[in-house]
Order: sequence, then C-alpha cells, then structure tokens
Amino acid sequence: MVIGILADEISKKEFLSKNIPESVELVWADSVRSLGIIDADAYMDLVFEYDNERIAQLKRLLPRPVFVNSVIYTTKDIRQPFIRINAWPTMLGRSITETAMGEDHPEIKNIFDALNWKYQVVPDVIGMITPRIIAMIINEAWFTLGDGTSTKEEIDTAMKLGTNYPYGPFEWAEKIGTGRIKDLLSELSRTDSRYTVAPALTNER
Repeated sequence: MVIGILADEISKKEFLSKNIPESVELVWADSVRSLGIIDADAYMDLVFEYDNERIAQLKRLLPRPVFVNSVIYTTKDIRQPFIRINAWPTMLGRSITETAMGEDHPEIKNIFDALNWKYQVVPDVIGMITPRIIAMIINEAWFTLGDGTSTKEEIDTAMKLGTNYPYGPFEWAEKIGTGRIKDLLSELSRTDSRYTVAPALTNER
C-alpha cells in the first residue's frame, strides 16, 4: 500500500513513532500541489487548513480516501467526503487514532490494518471527542490562573500528579497551540456556554 502524506516536522515525527510496517510505502509531500502528483492508494493532509483552494485540490484526489487533520471543521462544513483524523500535536501518536466521517468509508479498515493502527470512529462533530475534553481542561486551568489561585507550574504539576496525564494543561496548550485551543472553544461556545473561553486565555497569544 502506498500512502501520500503532507505533514510538518511535528506530525511526521508522531506518525513515524507508530512503527509503520515495511509493507506500507510512505511518500512525503511538501505542498498540497505535490501531494496531488503522488500516485497513492490513500492520502493524508496532516496540516489541513480550511481553505477553498486547498479543498478543491484535495477533491481531485477522490475517490481514493483522503484523510484531513480537521478537528474543528466537520465534513458538512468542508462539503467533501473526506475522512477527518485527529492529528493535533500529541494526539496523532496515541495508541488509538480518532477519525470521523460524514458517510461510510469501509476502505478505512484496510488502510488502518495496513498501518497496524487501532482506530475509533467518532461522531462527525466539532472537536471530535478527545480535543473537546482536552480543550475544556486547558480552559479551566486558565480560569484558575486568572483567579490568581495558582501559578502555571503549580497547576501543571498538580494535574500530572493527580490525574496521571502526560502533560499539564499549560504544557499541553503550548504543544497543541493556544490558537487551536481558542478556535475550538470559540466554535463550541456558539451552542454551549460551558466552552466560553477564559478571559486569561483570550488574551494569550
């Protein structure tokens, strides 16, 4: 099986950390245009951004499976039968890969089996499952920081010791990118006030 992949250094490192079988050939692209030149059985855009031109270029790769790292935008938003994958920093390398789709894609089983990856199909909603939970944890940490109750370092230490998380919320936010966290929370808060962005996080760049 041949898989064409567009990735940055972070997502490429996480992808390769999963010990890809030798039977799978990975062909790396440095742009959406070069991804389209690759003759592959499936394609992955791990640095996907919601952009009409980008979506149009990826559409040309159909009907072969096209995976996009689209945590915030659903397939209804994208309006293409792409397969969403949770490839946010720190999440692609997890033991189970989150994926979501607007229609049935039975071929993904063969792809994940070839990669020797476990996967979980989750609802095709904003934020999937894990990013929603992590974003809320990070947001609550920013509320606590804004109240002056504890420092970032104290909160990170307490969360790692108390919950056995791999990172504290501020460490996690830095790795994922506070911009991504704020964007996800902002979208979720349109219909659920529990996701209202903490004032201290709003001011964070």
